[in-house]
Order: sequence, then C-alpha cells, then structure tokens
Amino acid sequence: MERIIKLKPGQNVNKFLKPGEEIIKKSIDARHKPDIKILYTLGRRSDNSLKVNPCHLVSRPVIAGFGPAGMFAGLYLARAGARPVILERGMEADKRKAAMDIFNRGGAFSALGNAQFGEGGAGTFSDGKLNTTTHDSRIRQVLQIFYEHGADESVLYESKPHIGTDVLIHVVQNIRKEIVSLGGEVLFETKLEHINIEENRIVSVVANGRVIPCDTLILSTGHSARDTFEELYSSHVPMERKAFSMGARIEHLQLDINRSQYGNVKGLGAADYKLSSNGTYTFCMCPGGYVFAATSEAGGVCTNGMSYSGRAGENANSAILVTLKPEDFPGEGPLSGMYWQREIEKKAYEYGGGNYLAPAQLLKDFMVGVPSTGPGKVKPTYLPGVLFGDISDILPEKIVEGIRSAIPQFNEKLHGFADGDAVLTAPETRSSSPVRILRDDNCQSSVKGLFPCGEGAGYSGGITSSAVDGLRCAEMLIKLYGRS
Repeated sequence: MERIIKLKPGQNVNKFLKPGEEIIKKSIDARHKPDIKILYTLGRRSDNSLKVNPCHLVSRPVIAGFGPAGMFAGLYLARAGARPVILERGMEADKRKAAMDIFNRGGAFSALGNAQFGEGGAGTFSDGKLNTTTHDSRIRQVLQIFYEHGADESVLYESKPHIGTDVLIHVVQNIRKEIVSLGGEVLFETKLEHINIEENRIVSVVANGRVIPCDTLILSTGHSARDTFEELYSSHVPMERKAFSMGARIEHLQLDINRSQYGNVKGLGAADYKLSSNGTYTFCMCPGGYVFAATSEAGGVCTNGMSYSGRAGENANSAILVTLKPEDFPGEGPLSGMYWQREIEKKAYEYGGGNYLAPAQLLKDFMVGVPSTGPGKVKPTYLPGVLFGDISDILPEKIVEGIRSAIPQFNEKLHGFADGDAVLTAPETRSSSPVRILRDDNCQSSVKGLFPCGEGAGYSGGITSSAVDGLRCAEMLIKLYGRS
C-alpha cells in the first residue's frame, strides 16, 4: 500500500518511513509560496530489474554507436548471450574527457574525443537528465540499470531524475564493463564506414577498413554522424527529413531562478524551469550548470548545456529552441536539414574568428537588434570562450523572431526571465535529428537486418527515451532473428 506525505523543506523523510517502506516518488509543490511542500510517495518499489531470456543468433549482432541507445541495446543483447560487437567512432570516456579538457583550454579540436562522439555519446557530457515525456514501461528498467551501475538512488524516485556529468562518465564505463564481461566487444575509435547489402539484406559492415560479417545491425550512431547519413543515403536506405529545432543557449544567475521559483525558501537545491510558447520552448535546462562546445566537426561551432551532480554553478542555462518543419528548410532532399545545421555552425565559427569562440549577446540587446560589447552581471560560461556581438547575424530569421516573441511570454510565467543581462550564446543546432531513417513496427528497415535506433535515427530525444529505444530494438532483433 502506497501513501503520500507532505514535508517542509529540511525535514528528514527517513524519520517517516515505516519498516519495509522506500521512497517511490519525490516532487516539490511550489504553487503556494512561501508555503512550499515536498511530496513523497512511500511504499514498496516494484522489481524493475532487466530480465532477458537467453537466445542464439546465427551471427553476432553489430551495434554502431555507443550512446544511450547503443549502450542499452548492447547490454540487453549481452545479457541474452548474443555477444554483440559494438563499434564506437569516438574514444573511451576517460580519454574523451581529457581531449575535451584540452579543447576547452584553447587546444586542438579532436574528431575522436568531443561532445558528440565517444563512450556514452552526447548524453555523457550533457548533464545526465533522465526525465522524459515517454510513457514506456521500460523507463523503470533504464533507471534501475543506471542505479545498478553507479547513479545515486534518487534517480529511482525523483520526479526529474538527474545523474550529473561527473557521475555519468563513470556509470557508462561500468555498463561497458558488464557488456564485455558477458562476451561482448566494444571497439573504440572504430568508425562504421560502409554497410554491404545484397538482395536487400545486410551481409557485412566495414569499419576502419575491416570487413565484419553480420546479418543484423543496430544503427544507433546519433544525429551528429553526418557522414553516416550520407553513406546510408547513397546506399538507398529509406529515410526522410523530419521536424527538429534550433536556437541558442540562455544563461541567468541561478540565484535569480531560485528566487523566482521558490521565493526566499532555502534548502530546495537549484531550481529548474520548463517553458513554451507558440512553437518556441526551453529544453535541456541545466540548473547550476555550464554552456559548452558541442561541435563534432572541425570548423563549426555549436553549443549545449550540462551540470555536475551538485548543480553548484553560479549560472542556470537552457536552450531556447524554435520548432522547424521540413517546409522551413532551405533546399530539398532527406539531408537538407542536416546541411542547414552545418551551414549555421560554419557561419558561427567564422563569426567567432575561427578559434571556436561562440557568438554571444545580452538579452536586452538581442531584443532590439543591437550588438553587445561585453557581459553584465551574468558571466558566460561557454568554453573555449565567447565573442560578443549580434547572434542574429548567424541565426535564421525564423529563429530570431521566434525567440524574440517568446521572451515576454516566458517572463510572465517565470518572473525575471527577461532580465536584460541574461546571456544568449549561439547556436544550439543539435537538439534532435533532422533525419528519420524509416523502420517498420518491428523496428526494422526495409533493408533486412538493419534496425535504425535512437535519437540519430529519429525515434527518441534525450538519454532516457534513447535508452528505451535501444532496449526495444534489441528485443525486436531477438524476436526476428533469435532462436531459444
């Protein structure tokens, strides 16, 4: 039997737990400031462990990409005894972090160790937020797996669970170690170069010049693997362009966000928010976080946001994104949205002087179209650094006008959002995939043996939904090709 209790900030929930009870859910009710309550659902948790039946496959399945989708697909197949071969074009987590640290200090860009490519995919360096709008029973299994491999127990019950980049970098390595212990292989710095198709069926893949025979491939490369999209298109794998979003990052002082959300009540941690208005919305909000470089191509600039587990940074940041439909894209063809992303990123790189500096602007100047010359009270956190000016010089007009029209609406919902000293850093281009690789109800392409999976294939958005899709595709692969 579950029960709900309401506590004041600072009260210890453990004092209210009866024998055998655990926290099932925790959320904050801040509707009646200053009378803020923390709501706990107490009871006994269900068993959400991932249960997999052993199976036999004629040949070892191959997975391309070791982000959340590929990682969870790999774990499922490994537990089933299928010994998957996982190809990851980027570096393992520790080497990847070292390469990114060098880049953030102004060093060389690495095509193998950046915010998009490498162990854990884009999710490793984007905060580890596990909240999702997906209503799939596999979500509980995903959260349980993260907990089993090193995430804090709070991910099992927080209404907006969060791991933090500093913890997630170890969690993804622990998942990899389990896959390897069960006979799987994870090959880093190994790029999927070509898929060999005969009679509309996969027969092998080529990676780093090596031919790997296989009849099943889970394609979970993420939406930054643009050369993979081009390869698939040239091989006539069915795909289409899809709606996606672009915009910029906005930074406020975290104390101002806390004050707006919680008033003067202390002890609630760093506050977050989620806002939307007429096709413009905030996304991947990072309390106490940082804006960072998210490019995966030399000569391009794009941004993302992240927090560490303590969320103790001075600033809050979030993407402000404008929804873009295929009819908005310049050009035709399935890859036109992808090429549009690249064009904007190149323009931002050139605007910043070719040193991976990101264009930035104060919100008060952006709203009236005046270039900024420097920061106010909010200091930008983006590394390697920013160049103040006018971000409308690089962003398409639809995005600029969408953000400008939404700011007053956001400010009505979150007082202080329109603070003139807030900093916009641009562009944010990698929020979701502009391409969908078509698949049927069994998650299989019309090319037999090919399972387009995760965010890059156009079927998820974020860590949790991508992990769920990885489990789903692995299940379907075994259903179609496995033998008990």
